[in-house]
Amino acid sequence: MVTWGLIPSWSIDGKEFINARAETLEEKPSFSESFRLRRCLIPADGFFEWKRTGREKRPYYIQSIDENPVMFAGIWDTWRNRSVTITSCAIVTTAANELVRKLHDRMPAMLLPDFQDAWLDPKTDRSVLRELLQPFPSVGMKTYPVSSSVNSPDNDRADLLVRVDTEVGQTLSLF
Repeated sequence: MVTWGLIPSWSIDGKEFINARAETLEEKPSFSESFRLRRCLIPADGFFEWKRTGREKRPYYIQSIDENPVMFAGIWDTWRNRSVTITSCAIVTTAANELVRKLHDRMPAMLLPDFQDAWLDPKTDRSVLRELLQPFPSVGMKTYPVSSSVNSPDNDRADLLVRVDTEVGQTLSLF
């Protein structure tokens, strides 16, 4: 088990990073060593993003079109401070594809099954790794609105993934 929120091994204060931008993995000291030496896959059923309309932020659930789990590209590290040892990870993010861009400009780097072994292989050239971090194809994804209950980390229930209709008088459009 690892903790979400990468803490670089050299960190003095234990500051964590929940996401790592694909474009800066090699140049940011917080991520470069993990990118070279400690890559992982983070399984997920999907992810949430919020669409802002005026003052309202509506949550959406995004998943593969076949509803199968996906693998996010990740990096990990182990931080030690006195008697505390924390192994942690971060999700690598990339530019949003056409579907997700309607909600947000970033998305997790999702790896197609054919690319997962290359991501994990320590011998894979970094130029190949960078190519793997392209936005997942929109045609392989779907999204729908969910309850605003997802906005609270206290809520951890299966019904948070249930599609909800918009309130009466509102229109729902991602296009």
